[in-house]
Amino acid sequence: MSERDYYDVLGVSRGSTKDQIKDAYRKLALQYHPDRNKSPDAEEKFKQISEAYAVLSDDQKRSQYDSYGTEGIHQKYSEEDIFRGANFNDVFRGMGFDINDVFSQFFGGTVGRQSLRGGDLTYHLQLNLEDAVDDSTREIEVPRKEVCRVCGGSGAAPGTERKTCDVCGGSGQVQRVQSSGFGRLVRIATCNKCGGSGYLIDTPCKECGGQGTTEKSRRIKIVIPAGVDDGHTFRLKGEGNAGENGYPPGDLYVVVNVRPHPLFARQENDVYHQAKLGAVEAMLGTELSVPTLYGDVKLSIPAGTQPGTVFKVKGKGMPKIKGWGKGDEYVKVDVTIPKSLSGGQKDLLKRFLEDQRKNL
Repeated sequence: MSERDYYDVLGVSRGSTKDQIKDAYRKLALQYHPDRNKSPDAEEKFKQISEAYAVLSDDQKRSQYDSYGTEGIHQKYSEEDIFRGANFNDVFRGMGFDINDVFSQFFGGTVGRQSLRGGDLTYHLQLNLEDAVDDSTREIEVPRKEVCRVCGGSGAAPGTERKTCDVCGGSGQVQRVQSSGFGRLVRIATCNKCGGSGYLIDTPCKECGGQGTTEKSRRIKIVIPAGVDDGHTFRLKGEGNAGENGYPPGDLYVVVNVRPHPLFARQENDVYHQAKLGAVEAMLGTELSVPTLYGDVKLSIPAGTQPGTVFKVKGKGMPKIKGWGKGDEYVKVDVTIPKSLSGGQKDLLKRFLEDQRKNL
């Protein structure tokens, strides 16, 4: 799925509304649902269109996809998290499909137990614009749930054991089969007795209260590549909260927040700066010292420069995070007019004005 375009998969344009995306998905779901379509590739096609719908129907995921493509989606979300939150019930209403049946198609009926996977964490890393000019390493401190050192994550007190749930047989789920117009549907629900863990604990561990995890703070090093922009997200797999009862940990998402800069505005790899220039300097021309992210440079201002003129300083923008080279800096000239003049200055300007009129 990672090499496919979600909009192409559903046959919609990038400007499509949520209703248009839902209508397109509903039509394709009827065509490719495995209960109706017995071709060998129907199940994979159904998963593809469902993944596309799950992303494009969610504002946050759609924005992530539009910015970073499928690579950005799979970097930020696990496979199950991509589908979580999508309103399949509304789409399938009246079609004889059930959301639990959809998830059982994708995850082999393990939704209940996979929900015990550790929760994902988000950390906002504050950077100045200058911090993103070069590669750097940052150490962050993240509070999270870790496997209990006393019980090793089992949740049971030392010397005791947890036992398999007698209701779900250790699966963490109960299944109910019902008939529909398209065949037999399997409804999957989390087991009420064990809460989806598949185990029962008679004597909980005193350290963690039977959860198998305790609260700890961990220091983690992260490499920040040059050129990183505001909103860029790094996924650190397995650095989130530990799962309950020995289940896998979640992931840590480090979101970069670049503080506004007093001198520069950024647009992708280019930076923009506004410089002040006196009216006489603009008329006669001058050499102007302008700041860049790499130190001041001299900018030649030709005679007769007009207010709002933009000059390009090549290669003084931000490094390109996915390629070689740097962007450029654009300097916009703001010509300032003095509010008061001396008598001699006024006389000079009057003679200048008279000369101008004679040459008209």
